[in-house]
Amino acid sequence: MTAAQFGQFNLKPAVLSALKEIGFQEATPIQARLIPTILRGRDVVGQSQTGSGKTHAFLVPLFNGLDPELQQTQYVITTPSRELAAQITKAARLFAEKMGLVKVSIAEYVGGTDKARQIKQLANHQAQIVVGTPGRLKDLVASSALVVNQVKMLVVDEADMTLDMGFLVDVDYLAGAMPKDLQTLVFSATMPEKLTPFLKKYLTNPDFQTIPTEATIADTIDNWLISTKSKSKEVVIDQLLTIFNPYLALIFTNTKERAKELAAHLRQEGYKVAEIHGDIPPRERRRTMKGILNLDYQYVVATDLAARGIDIEGVSHVINDGVPEELEFFVHRVGRTGRNGLPGTAVTLYQPDEEAQIAALEKMGVHFAHKQIRSGEIVAVKDRAARHQRQASQQKLDPEMVGMVKKKKKHVKPGYKRQIKNTLKRKRQQDRRIAQRQERRNTMRQNKQH
Repeated sequence: MTAAQFGQFNLKPAVLSALKEIGFQEATPIQARLIPTILRGRDVVGQSQTGSGKTHAFLVPLFNGLDPELQQTQYVITTPSRELAAQITKAARLFAEKMGLVKVSIAEYVGGTDKARQIKQLANHQAQIVVGTPGRLKDLVASSALVVNQVKMLVVDEADMTLDMGFLVDVDYLAGAMPKDLQTLVFSATMPEKLTPFLKKYLTNPDFQTIPTEATIADTIDNWLISTKSKSKEVVIDQLLTIFNPYLALIFTNTKERAKELAAHLRQEGYKVAEIHGDIPPRERRRTMKGILNLDYQYVVATDLAARGIDIEGVSHVINDGVPEELEFFVHRVGRTGRNGLPGTAVTLYQPDEEAQIAALEKMGVHFAHKQIRSGEIVAVKDRAARHQRQASQQKLDPEMVGMVKKKKKHVKPGYKRQIKNTLKRKRQQDRRIAQRQERRNTMRQNKQH
């Protein structure tokens, strides 16, 4: 299927020129599906993963419809985190620059910044494009500082994360203060049922578009699957961290409660751990992110929603503390490592009751290398399908024959001297790998300081 060209969308010449200068040649699937609909003024709901190009799916029609001479707030974009707000603001300012709109005002309002100063600035001038976190935007509207009664379009980015972090009530307030004929765009990686009332309240006959997740994992990533069997996940994660001694490990959990529990456990084991989840206060979150970027932490425990939109460089290992509840998040998690051509390792831990989720991921096109931890090393094992076939074939054997096979395996012992020699060899190799990783870590830290 031929990719859509931006020239097909009847955009203004300045918008097409800006896209070309930024380096956008062809529209991504979500851009191709939604830009024409948004240009017609229709409400939309776009479900897609991070990296699908959804930011420009709304920025392109936004700038196409912007009136540079109208000195009032025309567009409002909400994001659930400051990091996402900063990324969108940066992208919007670059677009404005490439269009030659040097006088267009783009403002960013997020929690943890000087609200009194922002109120004073708004008394003198209303930004034409506003990007911010729902809580801060609500405060500014409630204080009559930010005037939104003439807004053309409201963009709710990462709606599921907004819901999860308890900010949807603030977005509800903002939308209620805007015009009745407001065009509303909602973007989300998943569509929780609890989001439906908001969609029904503020969107009129919206165009729903879902872009399937492409379950492709970069060639630079080793994607491993390890069964915890009878061990706790804490024990297995302890073993992995000892074996890996990572440059930077990102450990994903499915809930905030589990993130706290696992982080506490790792601290008890002597690891210096950073946490990223919805219960971390904004100021502490900002300090934590600064510490991560300064390489103060070697281990980061995070939830999917809180980590979305945060770009952490140098992640050498990703560990999934179980299969994500939303399978679409899996590729997003694994894709945090192995970036920019660098090697990376992703390990997913699973228990017997998660077999169905693993099978579902494999149907999506995810390929795993099946591994196991033995004697302090990670070794390859047959995949689950092969083990199931072996167990089934054994059940067909005569019971006496099965017993003989098991007895024979039990009495086979490797040579003692060879076993010692191989163990020492593995130990030397592991020590060498650890020394090399530590040397690379020190070099990168020194380069970052310079």
